[in-house]
Amino acid sequence: MDFTGDRANSLKDVINDTQFRFNKSLGQNFISDKNLLDAIVSDSGITENDVVVEIGTGGGTLTRALSAAAKRVVSFEVDENLQKVLAFTLQGVENAEVIFRDILKMSDEAVRETIGADSFKVVANLPYYITTPLVMRFLESGLDVKSLTVMVQQEVADRFVAKPNTADYSAITLAIESRGSARITRRVNRKMFYPVPNVDSAVVRIDIDRCKLAGENTQILHKLIRAAFSMRRKTLANNLSAAFGIDKQTVTEMITSAGFLPLVRGEALSLSDYVALSHIFDK
Repeated sequence: MDFTGDRANSLKDVINDTQFRFNKSLGQNFISDKNLLDAIVSDSGITENDVVVEIGTGGGTLTRALSAAAKRVVSFEVDENLQKVLAFTLQGVENAEVIFRDILKMSDEAVRETIGADSFKVVANLPYYITTPLVMRFLESGLDVKSLTVMVQQEVADRFVAKPNTADYSAITLAIESRGSARITRRVNRKMFYPVPNVDSAVVRIDIDRCKLAGENTQILHKLIRAAFSMRRKTLANNLSAAFGIDKQTVTEMITSAGFLPLVRGEALSLSDYVALSHIFDK
């Protein structure tokens, strides 16, 4: 079976011929459209000097596209049943390695040792069920990750880039903004995947800036943000009072001293607002 020549088999052919069975619990939806694959690589800004970490090798088509642009690709996959598929889709690819391990269960040291590089970029067509844990795993890590370019469910992408006072604005929005900047690079119709999922997707690029809040007490800041969105229907004062163990009256006074209304809700505050509030709580 050929995957590269003039009479190449399609990804669907390879899957059928290797008798691979999709695992619904792993959220497996593969990309086969070459134009989309090339677009994702372009959106990631990868160059021939970059080491790329891919999460979820899947059918190997994105791995192959990444390898054509990057210095080296290390792809992590949990489903060992894909080995036969990847033997065909990655044939002839010399600068890509597939690691059958769950990167969410690996320490920073183990990841760094496995990759064999201090600095890298992450690219992934993420299974929807691990999107937020995976993004936060890299944002909160001590690893030198330059950027994350991820294909995610469209509604999740909207949360990643949301603005204050919108329904999509959430703790994950601020968690990303406090560590870098995110933008949606393209929307992707569900028909571009095999098998076809139930929702549309989007590609999001997150450029990480570890120095963005240098000098700030980020431990208190992130505690404030998590608490503020813990119960969206409650006021900021109620949520912060419960999280910090401070009486509501005192918390209300702290909020008003920062220039906000007593009954303000967490979704009304921007990142700079939370930074200002964190200075008061830090005292």
